[in-house]
Amino acid sequence: MTLQQLNYIIAVSEAGSLNKAAEALYISQPSLTSAIREVEKEAGIQIFIRSGRGMTLTQDGLEFLPYAREVVHQYEALQDRYGSRQKRRKKFAVTAQHYSFVTQAFVETVKQFDTSKYEFSMLEARTSEVVEDVSTLRSEIGILFMSDFNHKAIEKILKSHELEFHGFIHTQAYVYLWKGHPLAGEKSITFEQLQDYPCISFDQGGNNAFYYAEEILSTSEYPRVIKTNDRATNLNLMKGLNGYTLCSGVISDDMNGSDYLSIPYEGTEENPNSDMEIGYIVKRNSKLSAVGEVFIDELVKALKGAGGFQ
Repeated sequence: MTLQQLNYIIAVSEAGSLNKAAEALYISQPSLTSAIREVEKEAGIQIFIRSGRGMTLTQDGLEFLPYAREVVHQYEALQDRYGSRQKRRKKFAVTAQHYSFVTQAFVETVKQFDTSKYEFSMLEARTSEVVEDVSTLRSEIGILFMSDFNHKAIEKILKSHELEFHGFIHTQAYVYLWKGHPLAGEKSITFEQLQDYPCISFDQGGNNAFYYAEEILSTSEYPRVIKTNDRATNLNLMKGLNGYTLCSGVISDDMNGSDYLSIPYEGTEENPNSDMEIGYIVKRNSKLSAVGEVFIDELVKALKGAGGFQ
């Protein structure tokens, strides 16, 4: 199998369709199909299942893909360091839970590099996708949090994917809502005060959703819940429905605007507060790229600016 064939397989897995992948790769669909079949024959496995909904990875394909990404990634790193000086765009990608300060850090990072020489990607995704993207090297860095409740589960998941967690800050829960909310004037808010308002929660899918929740205090019984998968929709629902979410309290006004605020959550015996540690994940024993190091520096600055560090 060749690097080109591995790139083809990666492209199909990302596009989920032969047609879309062929268009992106500027090759014919028959040529792409032939390349995939050659790899499957050589590897002795079936990588994709073709159906009316597109191309889906088999279990063997799911195991094969990280190795394919690793080979391509290492080759690109080798080319960057020792290869010819032909113009080739370097890649840098981040996958994160829905944090405005991460977007701010990404923006400041991109400003420091020539975008004609780099292919940048900033993805906001489900927690499981953050883990998967870093594990398969689709992204160099992932951003997520661990709490008292999910710490052991997330650590176990990261270990099984050969990932390392590097914590930045510890904080407790805050109630995030818009400035026109009936509770906006409170100095602190209890869970009981929130009963009449919907909790706006990011959908995590079916697998391990309990542990993957982005909202702190995920074990609490929320009487009203609305699921979203987009930060802008989340903010609109907060304003339109007097919704709220429980978060770190580290908010970037530059990204979210000044119409929202965070108020300390007041824990009770039945619904206590919880420690929350935000950090980044990378492949175990990996070294950050030059862009990655700048991004981490900008992330620290963004957290300081948003009140994440004392």
